[in-house]
Amino acid sequence: MNLSAHTPAVPSAPPPKLLLVDDESLVLEMLKHSLEREGFHVVATTNPLKALAILGEQDFSAIISDQRMPEMLGLDFLVESRKLRPHCSRILMTAVLDLPVIIEAINRGEIFRFVAKPWLREELVATVRNAVQRHDLVTRNEALHAETQALNEQLREANTALEGKVHAIEAEKRRVEAANQELATRYENSLELCRRILTTYDPILGNQAKAVVEFADLMAATDHFSDSERHALRSAARLCDLGLIGMPREMVRALRNGIDRLSERERGQLQSHPIYGQTLAALVDHRTEVGEVIRAHHERFDGLGYPDGLAGKSIPWAARCLAVAVGFVESGLPKAAALQSVLSRSGRDYDPEAVRLFAKVSHLVQLPKQVREITLSELAPGMVLASGIFSPHGLLLISEGERLNEATIAKINSHNNATPIAQRLLVQT
Repeated sequence: MNLSAHTPAVPSAPPPKLLLVDDESLVLEMLKHSLEREGFHVVATTNPLKALAILGEQDFSAIISDQRMPEMLGLDFLVESRKLRPHCSRILMTAVLDLPVIIEAINRGEIFRFVAKPWLREELVATVRNAVQRHDLVTRNEALHAETQALNEQLREANTALEGKVHAIEAEKRRVEAANQELATRYENSLELCRRILTTYDPILGNQAKAVVEFADLMAATDHFSDSERHALRSAARLCDLGLIGMPREMVRALRNGIDRLSERERGQLQSHPIYGQTLAALVDHRTEVGEVIRAHHERFDGLGYPDGLAGKSIPWAARCLAVAVGFVESGLPKAAALQSVLSRSGRDYDPEAVRLFAKVSHLVQLPKQVREITLSELAPGMVLASGIFSPHGLLLISEGERLNEATIAKINSHNNATPIAQRLLVQT
């Protein structure tokens, strides 16, 4: 099967067009015949005025004109032709190549080449081909220049549009920032309103809430929290007691004398207040992690808390930290005694790591200048213990003055995972 017979032919480019002007018909015919044999499309005329009319209607790659013609000199004709077709290559044919004619042709007509009569066919054809190439280059350059200008204009328009969009985005960004700032202000105002409502309901409860907030902010300022945990801790500290507002004032005041003083029904009511607090807090802050921390801030590390009986790390980390601050403030004891009470309940009521973090940031204990308090997660090779580390059963794990390395830290963490280490961790500075 002959596939080539079905292949569409590619259209060939039209032959270059030449305009010939010479008052001698015989010379004109010879010249036309010679150039058409080389594949050029030739238009010929003996009258330069008629040639100008033709140029007004058609474009040509090159113009070949005799110099001495009765109607007009070839040089004058080529000068006029330039006004009509500035990109045409102009060739002047003359039998007299005197210097003044050459200089004038260059100055007036931008003549591309001179051809002497009689001409050599090979030289003529080469000159015409060069003239056609020159015309093609000039035409392409003009097209490229026009295209470049169009692209530059499009680029300017695009840059203008982009600049407008950038200004619009910046304006929108400022608007969003202002809106976010307004939302943040409203949110802080809502938290403050909740605190004042709590204070109006019970002034002591309001003052305790203020102290809890201060400790929670100190803990949240450390790098022990993710962004969401940090926000949950700060917000929950301000909203965690909202659920008590629905309780009778007498019951809340009796609670300060100990939960054992409450009846079974009252105790059930009390243990539901974190759930009520979670519901009320959602009206102020819709993020679920805030409500979860509020609900869990009375859970105990050993699982004996309320309302859900969560234990250990199933209690949200921010709730474990908030529980320590709440326990410290609600103990009603002097600071030293309250801290000792919290420390004594570490590992039972409270997460030991949360207790260590609270003790570290609260600055309630005056340590010697050469000693600082750290959390378990901050243990690092090279640290020197300022006090021994013991298991909850009194077994010495690491002695005082020992320099920690990766093996000893792994040993401490292994014991802690099996049975939480409740004591404070002190290292030498």
